[in-house]
Order: sequence, then structure tokens, then C-alpha cells
Amino acid sequence: MLTYDVKLYTIRQRPGRRLPFELRWKVGSKPHSKSYATKTLATGRLAELRTAMKNGEEFDQESGLPVSELRKQTEGTWFDHAVKFAEMKWASSSAKSRATRADALATVTSALVTDHRGAPAPRTLRQALSCWAFNFSRHLPEQPEEVAEALEWLERKSVKMGRLEDSDTIRRALDALSRLLNGESAADNTIARKRMVFNNALNYAVERRKLPSNPLQFVDWTPPQTDDEIDFRWVPNPQVGHALVEAAAQVSGRGRHLRAFYGCILYAATRPAEATNLRASDCTLPDTGWGLLLLNGSSPRVGSRWTDDGQSHEERGLKRRARKATRPVPIPPVLVRLLREHIAEFGVAPDGRLFRASEGGRLLTQETAAVWKEARKRALTAEQVASPFAEVPYSCRATAVSGWLAAGVDKAEVARRAGHSIAVLLRFYAKVINDREDHSNALIERYLNGDDLAG
Repeated sequence: MLTYDVKLYTIRQRPGRRLPFELRWKVGSKPHSKSYATKTLATGRLAELRTAMKNGEEFDQESGLPVSELRKQTEGTWFDHAVKFAEMKWASSSAKSRATRADALATVTSALVTDHRGAPAPRTLRQALSCWAFNFSRHLPEQPEEVAEALEWLERKSVKMGRLEDSDTIRRALDALSRLLNGESAADNTIARKRMVFNNALNYAVERRKLPSNPLQFVDWTPPQTDDEIDFRWVPNPQVGHALVEAAAQVSGRGRHLRAFYGCILYAATRPAEATNLRASDCTLPDTGWGLLLLNGSSPRVGSRWTDDGQSHEERGLKRRARKATRPVPIPPVLVRLLREHIAEFGVAPDGRLFRASEGGRLLTQETAAVWKEARKRALTAEQVASPFAEVPYSCRATAVSGWLAAGVDKAEVARRAGHSIAVLLRFYAKVINDREDHSNALIERYLNGDDLAG
């Protein structure tokens, strides 16, 4: 237990003892003492304790030591701490978050070493950290020899936690997360994401009393500005989106099977992982009029080493929602028709899912991407194909959301249907929303001018 309640007593001399000069002090309710051979030594130690008190340090009641001294005795290395941080986060994290966190920790941990003598190849070290040291899956195979050797080297070379109070050490980590393994600059979003993980790990060090405060706050280093707003130059309009969905059906039998899958993204703004998880029981598909999708989960593909059950897909709830949360999304007649035709032609998988891989089982991202690539060639101009225009199926989600906003649907309802918070909607779709605000301002101005008032 840490406390500021510290009392120092005068040095007591006890003749006839091997260490006759006794220093006494009390931390909280617990007394402490230490004996010295000379009064000079005892006086020096008393001065150290008094300085710690004047500096506003807490003292540990059990050991009697100022927190700075206690930390040095038990500080360990950055590598030890990073492993504990990743393990603490593991159980409550999604598979994707686990992989993202491990990648960020591997980047900074590779840089936080005393020297590089005898270092393994950078790629080997990065893989050993991200795939092994920061991975707590029960399904990992035995470590390859080069991985074990790389981690053993890092255990010897990792800096002590106290070194992180030095701004130059922090800058080394920040420089590392700003670059790729080949030395090129990392993308702004990548830098921001890795810095956030580093910051959280440092906060955990403060929580565990390994650091007095987060040293990032004292380093004059500004992360790059990230622009979350969607670049609508590359978002297809509804007509082009429809053409892409229909072109997919002409690519192959797989394309025809995926036609309704792409339609869910275009007309209901589902995320691909949400469409992958869609079951027949989640769909209300009347003969005429609007229908309804009851979205209740997603099945993102993240790799078997990051999931609890060793499967390549993770069963999880809706993004940023409680595990059992659902999101009802009304769907227009065009999507109702696509889904009815899909079920009539292809049926459903044994587990009720509408969409499945060509060989059965979970729908694979590489399949949906490959068919989409061919559909772009059929539906777009050569110039568009060579550009990022509608580059991935996910771009059709932006078509749907921006279309709802342009149609005048209330922002709160758009956010609900898309599974966004309103804050995220405002950030990603600022341009569309601003355009609608100009329209709203014009209506208000007409009202204030009396144009819409009865004689």
C-alpha cells in the first residue's frame, strides 16, 4: 500500500553493536529501521528519505521505500511488461484487436533494446514477437528454433522500464512505429493506431507502478493527422453500384451466388462480415414492398492463431455493440427480390447462412474480392478500373449511407441503420452532411423571409 504518511526519527546510537547507528522511520502504521556502521552513512540515508518526501513521493508501507526506489527494485524490462499488457488484454479482445495490438507492440519492442549486437533478422524478430510472444492462443504450434532464439535474444537486450523515462528512448519507439520494415514511412492511420497501443501500454505501466507517469506526454512529438472523411471520388453512385452487382452475376456461377451478397452491402449498408453471417431466419422478405434484415452478429476472417477456437473466422457481435445486440435494417424491394431469388436458386447452408464458400463452409474474402475484381472490368471504364474507384465491395456501403443522407433521412436514423455512432457518421460523411445542411439553411432562410408563410 502506498501512502504519503511518513515520519522520520533522529538517528539512534546503540554502543557495542556491529552496526551501532540506527535509522528509524514509520510509513503509515508500520515502523521501519536500518542500521549502519557509521553515523555519516546513516545521515546520508536519512537525507535521501527526506528528499523523497520533499519531492512528493509516496512510500510503500510494506517495504518502507519511496516509490522510485521500489520501482527500480522490481522494474523488469519493457519486453516483460509488454507481454503482461498483451496478456491482460487478450481475453476481452476480439481476434482482430489481438492481432492489431500484437503488431504494434512488436514494432516498438523491436526498437526498445540496449543494442543490436547479435540481433536476429528484423523480419524474424518481428514475427517472433507478433505471432508468438504477444499471442496467447491455446492452438499455437511449437515454437520454431529461430523464434525461440529471437525471443531469448530480446529477453537479454530489452531495456529496463526506468529507461522509458528518458525522452530519447521514447523517440526511438515513436520513430520505429512511423516506419515499415523496409524503411518506408508507414501510413498515417497505421502510425496513429500503433501510437495508441503504445500509449495504452505505458498507461498500464503507470497503473502497475512501473512508471510514475506516462512519458509520452513529455515528448514533443505530434502524430500525423488522419483524415477519416471518405473520399467520394471513389464511391460509386447507386446506378454504378447496381451495374457492378449485376455484372458480378455475369462473371461466373460464383458471381451469381455472390450477387445478393454484394446487394446487401449496396442496399442495406451491411459490413461484409455482417452479410457473411446473415441467415435466412434473419430475413423478412415479403412478396411486395419493403423487407427487413435483423443483423445480430458478424463473422470476420482474422486467422486461426487469433481466435479462441482455432477457427479462421470469429463469431462475434455487431461492431461496438453488446454481444447479444441486434440491428434491424429495413431493405428496399430491390434487395428483397435479390434475396428471394438467391434463396430460390441456391438454398441455404446447413447452419442457415445465405452465403457460403464454393467448397462449402464460410464465405472467403478472397472469393468475394476475386469476383468483384472481374465485375469491375465488366461494369466500369478502363480509366475507372485503373483507379481506386469502387475498388472493393465495401465501397458500396458508403454508397448506401451517403445515399440515405442525400435523400434527407434523419442523421440519427442513418447512423442506427449503418451501425455507427452519430459522432462517427459526422466524421466519415462530413461532406454529404454539410451539403444537406446547406439545403436546410436555404429552407430556413426562405421561412425567415416569409416566402413560405400564408398571405
